[in-house]
Amino acid sequence: MATTYDPTEIEKKWYKTWEEQGYFKPSGHGESFCIMIPPPNVTGSLHMGHGFNNAIMDALTR
Repeated sequence: MATTYDPTEIEKKWYKTWEEQGYFKPSGHGESFCIMIPPPNVTGSLHMGHGFNNAIMDALTR
């Protein structure tokens, strides 16, 4: 078992599956909408909170 996580192979496999299943294609149903996210506002060093915040916004949007 690997001692570190290497997402490269796992992500390639799943991304291919998601593309083949059409998960990224719009359904064409429902009303269009737009979600505005603020521009990056990094006033110091990047940290996990920046990625966490963006991941939450992305998940809610999807």
